Amino acid sequence: MFTQAVWMALLIPFAGTALGSAFVFFMRRDMPAVLQKALLGFASGVMVAASVWSLLIPSMEMTPGNVLPATLGLLAGFAFLLIIDYVTPHIHASGEAEGPRSSLSRTTKLALAVTIHNLPEGMAVGVAIAGALGAASGLTLAGALALSLGIAIQNVPEGAIISMPLRAAGNSRMRSFLIGALSGIVEPIGGALVILLASAVTGMMPCLLAFAAGAMLYVVIEELIPEASEGSHSNLGTVGFAIGFALMMVLDVLLG
Repeated sequence: MFTQAVWMALLIPFAGTALGSAFVFFMRRDMPAVLQKALLGFASGVMVAASVWSLLIPSMEMTPGNVLPATLGLLAGFAFLLIIDYVTPHIHASGEAEGPRSSLSRTTKLALAVTIHNLPEGMAVGVAIAGALGAASGLTLAGALALSLGIAIQNVPEGAIISMPLRAAGNSRMRSFLIGALSGIVEPIGGALVILLASAVTGMMPCLLAFAAGAMLYVVIEELIPEASEGSHSNLGTVGFAIGFALMMVLDVLLG
């Protein structure tokens, strides 16, 4: 089950987070606002395209003429992340605090925020791989790799957006890098767990694919797009979104 290709698909997103977190070693100050807006938009475009082409469309194709499983799965994905956001104290990269009050440090809350948002991405890769391993879904391992690569691409700016504020808050470069990189470890772990459990819920695969899509779209709507749109240079976020969406669409079509 866990072949070399499967492990590669699981670990590529984590590598993207680690690469982005490593920016802290090469940039002295906070990430320029212009670059941050463009990267946030780019990440949003990648995740929306991945949700549609790699998750929602395959989900609906598994149940021709019946959109109920995809619809329920999509809404459940949104609800799942909404509940996690509500019960977990965390801080967005923009500095805005959410969740219940807590004595946790700013660094810990920021790390929690990234972990929350990386969870659905790992689940999405795991569901796509599980679907590819079960031929009935119509998914391919190449398509799962395309999804994994797309998430890794959007994880690069995400890792940088996390590690740079940590450095600016007074943490050492190494500590900032490690926190940023390790926040992505939930992705291969979550993906592997989904694969292990998939055989027990084969009939629920359409719902699971849509669930992962809903969770990813929640992250885009709740976190990435608002931060890319606020303040000046918001047009760069729009341009970044278009480029990210187009790139992920092409990857999915060529590799899927």
